[in-house]
Amino acid sequence: MPFQFSFQLWYVVILLVATYFIGTFLEKRHYKSILRREKRLNSLPAVSLKTPPPGHYESALVRANVTISIDYFKRFLAALHAFFGGRVTSYETLLDRARREALLRMKQEAEYQKAMLILNVRYETCSIYKGRGNSIGSVEVLAYGTALIPSRTRPTLNGQAKKASAASVNHGQIH
Repeated sequence: MPFQFSFQLWYVVILLVATYFIGTFLEKRHYKSILRREKRLNSLPAVSLKTPPPGHYESALVRANVTISIDYFKRFLAALHAFFGGRVTSYETLLDRARREALLRMKQEAEYQKAMLILNVRYETCSIYKGRGNSIGSVEVLAYGTALIPSRTRPTLNGQAKKASAASVNHGQIH
């Protein structure tokens, strides 16, 4: 009986160590991908402001969602934190990665639509899987906002739309 218990204990320890290294590797790889894409998309602002800047724009809803699961080692750490109290940093990194990934996917959609700015950015977060004991297993983050796309037409005094020409573009703004 003692031999069987020690074998089971070693099995748990080996699984925890393996999930630690695999989870750390995958998380670091994901963060590198996030940093690379954030640098590329940094020129496209995404803000929570509701009022657009002056000018004529078309608008479009842009949205993106991501679902990220927590690994077993972080779940184990979260259970220890729940028992002893304190900040649950393993969930903080999970939510940070999910929010940043959702924002990047939304920016990629806006970039595809040739937007110059994303206004009124909002996030919705939910837990989509509860493990045993109501611990979080996976989270979904939805990011959405209003993409402002420079208008190809501009209004005139009589209300008719006029095609924007190169002469009507002044310092990057369409008049």
